[in-house]
Amino acid sequence: MFGDIGWAELMIIGVVALIVIGPKDLPEMFRQLGRVMAKVRAMGRDFSRAMEQAAKDSGVSDVAKDMRAATSPTAMGLDKVRAAADKFEKWDPLKPTKPAAKPLTPPPMPPATPVAAAVADAAVPEPEAAAEPEPAAKPAPKPKAVRAKAAPAETTGEAAAKTPAKTPRKKAEPK
Repeated sequence: MFGDIGWAELMIIGVVALIVIGPKDLPEMFRQLGRVMAKVRAMGRDFSRAMEQAAKDSGVSDVAKDMRAATSPTAMGLDKVRAAADKFEKWDPLKPTKPAAKPLTPPPMPPATPVAAAVADAAVPEPEAAAEPEPAAKPAPKPKAVRAKAAPAETTGEAAAKTPAKTPRKKAEPK
């Protein structure tokens, strides 16, 4: 109520009231003013409570709460839009971008402890000494494919098989 009035203004009003009303009636006037202000505040509180109760009974508070929830920027996703717009406004095309993140690599394996080594040794049975295994026979080499070529009449059988077929070569094209 007296938000715009400072201490200096209140002193001036008090001095003027002291002169106009007089020193005898001034305390009684302030008492009456206090009682009137208390009654006005009480009436304001009663009015406020009555309005809140009427709103609660009619369901207006639920509707107001639903409207606030429905129109909130967070519920509509406008906070994300605002954040993206801010990011776009702050973007400088001449500023270099951050380097790409390092690729993820698994952490190195810890060195084997004596306990882990003992467990690993116990899990793997030791091979018994056995006679040396016999060497496996080498498979026979596959015969090379020989292109059939019109052989002269006297070449037959073994001589034809030993003679490798020649493939014609392409002549180099001039550049």
